Amino acid sequence: MTSTAARRMRAAERELGRDPDSSLTEIAAAAGVARRTLYGHFAGRDALVGGLVEEAADAVLHAIGGTDVPAPDDDPAVALARFVLGLWPIGDRYGTLIAVARHRGLGPEGVSAILAPARDRLAGILARGRRAGVFHTAVPAGVLGAALEAHLLALLGCVRCGVWDDDGTDAAVAALIVAGVDADTATGAVRALRGEG
Repeated sequence: MTSTAARRMRAAERELGRDPDSSLTEIAAAAGVARRTLYGHFAGRDALVGGLVEEAADAVLHAIGGTDVPAPDDDPAVALARFVLGLWPIGDRYGTLIAVARHRGLGPEGVSAILAPARDRLAGILARGRRAGVFHTAVPAGVLGAALEAHLLALLGCVRCGVWDDDGTDAAVAALIVAGVDADTATGAVRALRGEG
């Protein structure tokens, strides 16, 4: 994909994130092209939305390290921080993916299938951290994973709305604290990953 095409896709994605009901005309305007230009690449609105959902799902998979399995001796706190820091730059796409996929009528099962790689990675990290006594055990791992996902999406929403500015560093620290890591250890783990510790 050319850089121009990628910019147009991001603009279309932002428009759909703003309003999942956006028409093809509105999407084309947001992308800065004529509607017929989009028809040159996609058979219609559903094909464009499907392409965006697929592309965002691929970006999420790439951001979390693909299908590679993390080393079992990787510190769970560091692994969770790495997970958050990897997803943060494409966080808008993650949120848009959820909104658009749900709006396309995929339902919870369809959204879960698309997001399964990220959720599976998170579940594995949390399971290791719980066994090691690093993360909370008061709630089931699945509940903790869902809480972390909702927490991160809320933080991303704050960044999107302009009420908070973060490069992912503070979000990663917050995620570790939510998972049960004390603040000093959480900050140290994230700083080490950022090359500051």
